[in-house]
Amino acid sequence: SRDGKPHKDHYRHFQIQTVVGSDDFASMAEVVSRRYARLREEGGALPDLVMVDGGRGQLNAALAALHVLKIQLPVIGLAKQFEEIYTPELPEPIRLPRESPALHVIQRLRDEAHRFANAYHQKLRKRRIQESVLDEVPGLGKKKKLALLQQFGSIQRIREAAVEDLAKVPGLGLKLAQKLKEAL
Repeated sequence: SRDGKPHKDHYRHFQIQTVVGSDDFASMAEVVSRRYARLREEGGALPDLVMVDGGRGQLNAALAALHVLKIQLPVIGLAKQFEEIYTPELPEPIRLPRESPALHVIQRLRDEAHRFANAYHQKLRKRRIQESVLDEVPGLGKKKKLALLQQFGSIQRIREAAVEDLAKVPGLGLKLAQKLKEAL
């Protein structure tokens, strides 16, 4: 964020490339490493503060990634359960009062990051579902898939539709509608 407002030009998505399975700390290190290595290579301005989503473990993973890159930045972690702020300097987390304006700013940053990430994950899930299910039907090309999704709105509704209703989609026809119904 810049001046307390989202700076959307600098939002980035990262698909984890080097971590197998679910390893939150390794994933955090990979994302921080890739983000700041690229920012440095491109000559971009470094932020005043890096805030990671999580507690001590995520904070340490981010700090380790920046250390490898020889980048020194202030880093904090925000753990959601108790809204605790972790810093490298203090052994115990900071708990700001619930009504603290500083806590509200930090929460808004975290919530915006979650919103951005969740929207991206929904898009990926939708794409995987659409591609994996409909691509398996022989004779169902991109235009027909798009027409089906526009008319029915979702894979679930296509699945629930009668063959006769599927056949009404422009270019589909009864034979292809029957193949589609069998595939789903």
